[in-house]
Amino acid sequence: MSQDPREVVAGLLAHERFLSACSERDMGTVFRMLNHRGVSTRKIAASVGIAQGRLYDYMNGKSRVERLVLFEQIADAFHIPGHLLGLARRRWEPRGLSSTTAAVSLAAPAGGTEENADLAAVRAFRNADRATGGGRLYSAVLTHLRERVAPRLVDLGDGQVFASAAAMTEMAGWMAHDSGRDQVAQAHFARALSLAHASGDTALTANIAASSSHLALQSGDPAAAVHWARTGLHTADKGPCVPSLIARLHAMQARALAVTRQPAEAEQELELARALLQDAPVGVTHPWVSPFDAAALASETAEALRDTGRLRQAVEYAQEAVGLRGAERARSLALSRITLIGLQVQCGDLDAALAVGEELLATTAPTLSSIRVVQQLNSLSQQLGHRESYPPVRKFLRRLTSERKSRMVLLSDILTTPQGGHVV
Repeated sequence: MSQDPREVVAGLLAHERFLSACSERDMGTVFRMLNHRGVSTRKIAASVGIAQGRLYDYMNGKSRVERLVLFEQIADAFHIPGHLLGLARRRWEPRGLSSTTAAVSLAAPAGGTEENADLAAVRAFRNADRATGGGRLYSAVLTHLRERVAPRLVDLGDGQVFASAAAMTEMAGWMAHDSGRDQVAQAHFARALSLAHASGDTALTANIAASSSHLALQSGDPAAAVHWARTGLHTADKGPCVPSLIARLHAMQARALAVTRQPAEAEQELELARALLQDAPVGVTHPWVSPFDAAALASETAEALRDTGRLRQAVEYAQEAVGLRGAERARSLALSRITLIGLQVQCGDLDAALAVGEELLATTAPTLSSIRVVQQLNSLSQQLGHRESYPPVRKFLRRLTSERKSRMVLLSDILTTPQGGHVV
């Protein structure tokens, strides 16, 4: 089967030869690179709207693309960012950061070791979200934004308020995502990015780019995921170094490269992330930036290795992620266990998978308000359904079905909420 050219291009956006070919407007090389990675010449020609004979001329160096309209067709067909071909930003491109805004740098919010009210609120919501899920916290975050933060945006003397609003709005986006409302989450992230621009805090801005990359992966758009990861890395370079943030961005880029079948490049990004976390000086953090630790990296590594087909290694990292997660991180621990079970099933280790499954059901509170967990349990049930001929699997599935029904009842108020929502 011919590969999706947009996914292949997403995996090439960090490839030096590809970037050089785009810079030189050498479309013959671009077409050859796509073809060598599994995109058929028929699909390339049809996507661009040219005859295959003309395509072969370009690929063999007999002629070059010269017309502006054809460069635009190529950019739009394959989702090559416009600036790489000397074009204006394309309509489908996620809105990134302007060079002017990205160059602005602001130190961490004032306050030293004394917590101010905004930071205290962010930390309180963040801790509660980890323990109970974001489903029922979402409305509380919106209320806090409307009543405590939004009125201060007009106060010219409050220099920190834009950073506070950006961090809280990003958190609302994650809670919307945890409630199964990805379109609303995307709108929150876009609003958070604008507020972060206004604050001038480059680390906060890069952090929101990392969140946008993660959401793009969850939504099945690896090209956008690569775009946001690269945007975040470029932005992070403009301000104070926060190693955990840069490690997270490299991990996001690795995930996107893995999805687009670029295993070597994905592994390079993961190695960079590991080195950054291992060598990070103690205490170098940023008050508004989401924490990213060894457990989070192990989880992202497991998923990247799964996407590149290295299942046994993926199991090892998934086990590491579960081992590093504390009980207070209820949602992350549940999701890590579900990932581990799925990988063990893929490897044929059914007894090991069922043992982890029993731990999952015994330790995950039915009231955890995370639609993401419910969705993952549904997927796990479908995956195990293919192994139903094994009696212990049948027995576990009966219990899993009962647990899923209980959770659906307890979360019915969230599940029935319209997908709209209000973005503050």
